[in-house]
Amino acid sequence: MNWIGLYTLIRREVERTFAVVIQTLVAPLISATLYLFIFGVVIGSRIEDFAGVPFISFVFPGVLLLSIINASFASASSGLYFMRFSRAIEELLIAPLSYFEMLIGFVGSAVARALIVGTLILGVGVLFGAVTLVDPFGFFFYVTAIAAIFAMLGIIVALWAEDFEQLQVLNTFVITPLTYLGGIFYSITFLPELAATITRANPFFYFADGIRSSMIGYSEADTAVGLVIILGLVVGLGVLVTELFRRGWKIRG
Repeated sequence: MNWIGLYTLIRREVERTFAVVIQTLVAPLISATLYLFIFGVVIGSRIEDFAGVPFISFVFPGVLLLSIINASFASASSGLYFMRFSRAIEELLIAPLSYFEMLIGFVGSAVARALIVGTLILGVGVLFGAVTLVDPFGFFFYVTAIAAIFAMLGIIVALWAEDFEQLQVLNTFVITPLTYLGGIFYSITFLPELAATITRANPFFYFADGIRSSMIGYSEADTAVGLVIILGLVVGLGVLVTELFRRGWKIRG
């Protein structure tokens, strides 16, 4: 393992995060604060405690999930796309890094950005009195694994995209709708049976439920199914991205 090369790649991407701190850190912090105020304070004050906790504590894991997804996806997709756009990818290809190490570098930097954003939002949640944590190890696992999944999706989109507009296609038309329909701001017990059944077929439901169960101890999904989905996506996407790098898809020739 080329530890120096990995450290250099991750440091480069993390420094890029702090170079545009308004966009990468301040903007998601403001968005999360508004979500908590609207759904937790304005609406939550009119709703009785749910699952034994204030409604704001039930909503907070969804707010955190949304921020983690956006941070990790944006970090990986923009970082790799701009390397392609500026032809800096050629320098990376001739560096003494294996394709797996390239994967770890891009995913590691995206996860780092997601963890920084997540930590800031946890701070906001504490100010709102919305944070509880019943399973710290489970919480860290879910946050890290989910950030890795969307980092790898970001890499795939960055390889596929031919312009800035295409870079946002998956996020706009797939990720965002599935996120909002995955129970991040509501319980499936609020839904008619058909809608609840459809929600259970949405993998984002298991992402939200995993973080929520580790924070407040309340779960609406089958934990085993959720773990299979999450671990399957991490391994499957990892193999796919490594193979795309090996073939040089959109980055060679």
